Amino acid sequence: MYPNLDAEMARSKITKRDLAKCLDVRYATIIDKTKGKRPFLLDEAVKIKRRFFPHCDLEYLFEKNQSQNSA
Repeated sequence: MYPNLDAEMARSKITKRDLAKCLDVRYATIIDKTKGKRPFLLDEAVKIKRRFFPHCDLEYLFEKNQSQNSA
């Protein structure tokens, strides 16, 4: 769903558990959000960017797959 976020997480060895801890949510919630079943709220996206990826643009990190954009 978020290929750039996935790529940056892999490069930086950031796990979905790390994201869950950062946002103080359940691991299952992060899975739902990264699969597109639930949206990331703006404040959540900003928090992830600031904590783990300050060098990346927010728009880049949370850009969706093209197939998901047209759905």
